[in-house]
Order: sequence, then C-alpha cells, then structure tokens
Amino acid sequence: MSLRFAPLLKFVFTIALCVTLVACQPAQSSDIIRLTLWQGVNPPPNRDILQKLVDRFNQNNPNIQVESLYVGQGDQQMPKILAAVVGNAAPDMLWFAPMITGQLVELDALRPVDDLFAASIVKSELDPALIDTMQYEGKTWSIPFSTNNVGIYYRPSLFKAAGVKELPQTWTEFRQLAKQLTKDTNGDGKADQYGMLLPLGKGEWTVFTWLPFLFSGGGELTTTEPSTAGTLIYGNNIISGAVVEQPRSVDITNSGAIAALQFWHDLIKDGSAILSQPERGYELDGFLAGKVAMQLSGPWTLGQLQATKVDFGVLPIPKGTQAGTVIGGENLFFFKSTPEREKAAFKFAEFVMSEEFQTEWAIGTGYLPTNLKSRESQDYKAFRSEEPAVDVFLDQAQFGRSRPIFPGYNRISDNLGRAIEATLLDRATPEAALKASQQRLDLIFK
Repeated sequence: MSLRFAPLLKFVFTIALCVTLVACQPAQSSDIIRLTLWQGVNPPPNRDILQKLVDRFNQNNPNIQVESLYVGQGDQQMPKILAAVVGNAAPDMLWFAPMITGQLVELDALRPVDDLFAASIVKSELDPALIDTMQYEGKTWSIPFSTNNVGIYYRPSLFKAAGVKELPQTWTEFRQLAKQLTKDTNGDGKADQYGMLLPLGKGEWTVFTWLPFLFSGGGELTTTEPSTAGTLIYGNNIISGAVVEQPRSVDITNSGAIAALQFWHDLIKDGSAILSQPERGYELDGFLAGKVAMQLSGPWTLGQLQATKVDFGVLPIPKGTQAGTVIGGENLFFFKSTPEREKAAFKFAEFVMSEEFQTEWAIGTGYLPTNLKSRESQDYKAFRSEEPAVDVFLDQAQFGRSRPIFPGYNRISDNLGRAIEATLLDRATPEAALKASQQRLDLIFK
C-alpha cells in the first residue's frame, strides 16, 4: 500500500474509533418521561383539537412529554395493537373503544388502575354511568376519554324541498320519508338524490351503526341466565356475591336482530338508500353534496359539519318497538411498563378527565363530555344553545346500550358484519345471513 494513503487511513481509523466510543457511552440520564399515545381520532380536525390539548399538557408538565400518534381507524389499529403487545413494543397509552378490554386483559397487556383512580382528584366529577365501561373482572382497566351515541344527520333544506314537515318517529315513518326524499333531480330517469346512506362493509363501523336498530327493535346479542358464583361479569355489569346475569350463549338470530336487518334491506329494496364505498360509511361527501338526505353518525361529526357551513340537523334513531341507540366513545388504556411511566400516564389521564379538557374537547369536536362539571359549565351551555343538535344526543343517551366488553366481542362483530354485508348486497335474506353467522359463532363459543 502506498505511503501517501497512510495519513488518510489514520484519519479514518481515528474517526471510526471516536464514533465507536461515543456509541458505547451510556445514554445521558434525563428527568423527562416521554410517553406515547396511540389514537384513531377522526376526522382530522378533531386530531388538531387533541394535539392542541396534548401540547398544553406538555407545556404545563415539563417532566412528562406525551407524543400523540394517529395509527388509523379501529379496524386498522387492531393488527398494530396486537403485534405491538406480542412484540413487547406497546405504547404507554391507547385510545380505543371499551370493547377491546377483555381481549387486552387476556393478553396480560394492561395495567389495572384501581389504586390510581381511587386516589384521583377528578374521580367525583366523572359521569357515574361510564364507570361500567372501565371495569372487567372486578378491576378498573381504563378511564373514559369521551362518550357519544349514534343518531341520524339530515339536511333540512332537502326536507323542505320535499315538503317534509314532521320528523319520523318510527321505522314505518322513516321508510316512507326515505322514499319521499329520493328523487331524480336531473331528469334522466334515474335517482340521483337518495333518502339515506347505509354503510357497506364487514367492519366495526357498519356493525356499530346497525346496533341502534337492533336495540330499538328489541333485539339482543346474547341470552342470559342467573347465577351467583362469586364475582360475575357480563358486558358492563360487575357485581360480587349477588344474583346477576352472566352470558349463556351468543344469539344474533332473535326476532329483533332479524327485524333490524330486514329494515335496512327494505330501504335498499325500495331504492331509497344507497350504499357507501366499502368500509367508508363514515365519509360525508354525498351528504355534503346533497346527494343523500340522511346519514348515520354521532356527535364527533358536529365540528366537521360546522366548519363546512352546510345546513344540517339531527334526529333520534326511530323506534322499532322502543327507543334505542348504541353508546360509543373511547377510553384511555394503560399498558404495563414501569411504575414511574404508569404514574406519569395516569397524570395525563387526570387531565383528560378534567373539566378543562372535557369542555374544550366537547366544544371543539362535538363529543359529549364525560365530566359532570363540564356539562354544567357556562362555556358548554353556550355551545349547546348555539348547536341544538347536541341535545338530541344528550337526550337519547338514556336509551343507549353499550357493546359488550368480554373477549369474544370481536368474533361477534366480525360475523354480524358478514351478515349485514350479505344482506345489503342481496346475497342472502336477513334471516339466512344471520343464521349462517350464528352457526360460525356456535363453533367458536360452544
């Protein structure tokens, strides 16, 4: 080797040695605890509200820094969450619907927070109706981040143009109204304005927005029987040493379920409802353009609609045999890590439960506050007076039912989604589609 390269080689060797030595140095200690929050907040403007609140927490708590990461909608999140848990790479906190509780508990992924919640300064301000969504097998696994339910958004201008003077109260009235709102506006002999948008797909969004009709039709997801065996858990009910109801079997072929699916099928058969793009039933393009007069959604959509300046109103889910809707919303879960990180995560949770957070979150996004003081605050009362649609969701919440949180709910949802899709695409009758799904569930649960 030529001597003229020796200085260059010596220089390269010296740099490499320095890099190696630096890399081998122990990480500099820091008093800052950095936490990750996985969330699927949607639509995007709602994520902006969340980021603003997260930034405020970080500014007020310089020793705790939370990074909020959008990881997709519920169906997109599940594979990521499960892979992270199995790979020992879970986030510190997760924003997700409570029905995931049982599944994560079975995986031994969560840190129960009974001790932290019992000592919380904001515990007394939480809506007690939401306590059930936090608990499974006698322990507290999450705290309510937000709550909501499903109603029907409508375009008052289209109602007026169609001569509609009264809002529908029953399924029969709703079906007639959907026909009245379906029109051929360009004279080509084909309808181009529809009364209703129904979600197409097998995912949780489709199931979630169909459940209000199951409940209003008097349907159930399971049959139950009494038992007194110790601490019993079913769905949201946790009672120790008392006669309670526990699951006997999953039953999605009851008369209420068949009637609810038949109702959706009838809307399609009438030609008064149009299907969304697959797994895109939450998109509002057709509603905003006036191509559909009604669409299922919840209060989280209020902020997005207000920003568009499009006219809209909200009507409750019409009655089949009774008033009903499905209670939604997300909770904040805490994955196992270290005591210091877990306590830091719960400090952020206390901020989420606070009147300050819940008021600003509710006004900015339309979600219903979980904090009782927030609901009675002057700012929120002013918001309600300006947006009467909020009261529709608040009023019908009393008739709402939650999705069960036992581990097998994802199997129920998947098979309900298959039945709904098969019916809407006219591949099977409602009864046949539900029976086929029931047979698969029997193999799983029995």
